[in-house]
Amino acid sequence: MLKLCLSLFVGLTSMVAAQTAPPSATPSVPPAAPVKRALPIGGDEDPLPPGNPPAPALVPPPVVKRALPLEDNPVAPPPPVKPIAPPPEVPVTPPEIQPIRAALPVTGDEADIKIKPAAPQVAENVKPQGEDAVRLQIFLDDAKFGPGVIDGKPGRFTELAVRSWNEVNGRPLDDWIAVVAAARKAVPNPFAVAVVPGWVKDWVNPEVPFTDRKAQAKLKQMCYRSVAELVAERYHSEVDYLTSLNNSRKINNLKAGDAVIVPNVQAFLMEDITGKAYQADEALSRRHVVVDTRINQLRVFEADPVALIVADPAATARLMAGAEEAPAPVVANRGLIASFPITPGKPQFIKLGTWEIRSCVELPVWRYDQQLLDTGKRSDDALIIPPGPNSPVGVIWNGTSRPGIGLHGTSDPETIGRARSAGCIRLANWDAIRLPTLIRPGATVEIR
Repeated sequence: MLKLCLSLFVGLTSMVAAQTAPPSATPSVPPAAPVKRALPIGGDEDPLPPGNPPAPALVPPPVVKRALPLEDNPVAPPPPVKPIAPPPEVPVTPPEIQPIRAALPVTGDEADIKIKPAAPQVAENVKPQGEDAVRLQIFLDDAKFGPGVIDGKPGRFTELAVRSWNEVNGRPLDDWIAVVAAARKAVPNPFAVAVVPGWVKDWVNPEVPFTDRKAQAKLKQMCYRSVAELVAERYHSEVDYLTSLNNSRKINNLKAGDAVIVPNVQAFLMEDITGKAYQADEALSRRHVVVDTRINQLRVFEADPVALIVADPAATARLMAGAEEAPAPVVANRGLIASFPITPGKPQFIKLGTWEIRSCVELPVWRYDQQLLDTGKRSDDALIIPPGPNSPVGVIWNGTSRPGIGLHGTSDPETIGRARSAGCIRLANWDAIRLPTLIRPGATVEIR
């Protein structure tokens, strides 16, 4: 009986404990925050594939102080390895375009005979690569020792520019160590971001004919055929190289306000060319130009001090053939002030000798005379091709005392050293436009 009572007491106690104990707590889960969609990434780069998260925002690189952008907009160097999404488009105010004043008609020439470009003579393992190669070309170009097209591939014209720099600085002519070190110091950022200006529509016309001279003669000006061509020439480069720095989609669709990566070189300012005629100058008219048709280079020498080295043509030919080594100048040749790549005319038309600069005028018109191009004799059946960057004589004409022969620009800078013209001396427009800052009417021109 006692055991039965104890069992009933324990059972009642368990039931009371179960009814009075608090229920076990279930951990509360906070509600998930809603996922917010990122704003679309600006620019005109290729879109991200579906399902991929948007790229993180890039921290803008430091401002480049020495680059000359297309407008007065700040520029910044791109990261050294990874491609960069372009910065937001910056609105620009189009500058006032000066009316074109046509110069007196001149007889120009065409790049009508392809020639084999001079082969590089410096071992590739001596030359800088990558960004150092671009730095070197920019450094030489800014110093007025033209390396040709800036493309990061130092060829024969870069070699000649290095020799000119060494000559002026009293270094062994084929020493690359000092000039590369100087380039690294002077050009810390080989690239910059430029903004396409609003006035490009006034200098771009996709309908400019390539070879139809009669159709060209009906135009008001020989414009660029694309914005990409304008930007490439502005930064001493080629469209293909701009494409490698950016992408084909961007370069093929450039428009005003777009940001584009370019070589960080002093810009060729087409908007500053108005058709000005340059007069004689007491100092610049005393200078001396040597056009060496054997190595396709134009060299400008100061009248005072007298240049220490003006190479003998026979010695130059032996040097270019590798028959002899060029000794390093004992003293720095301060008489040499500039050198640029050129293409000379056909041997039957170009006359060796010493002449004089007689005229210097921007935006010349071109007298297209097929008989003159074929025989060297003028005819009465000629067309007047309007001025512009795509004129066969480029943006400037420096006429000599030899009739029909001058130093001028070109519509095809990539052909310098690769195609022979009819009779004149052709330079890239960005080099030719610098001639009035170096020489003026009265200066002598020796063609060798």
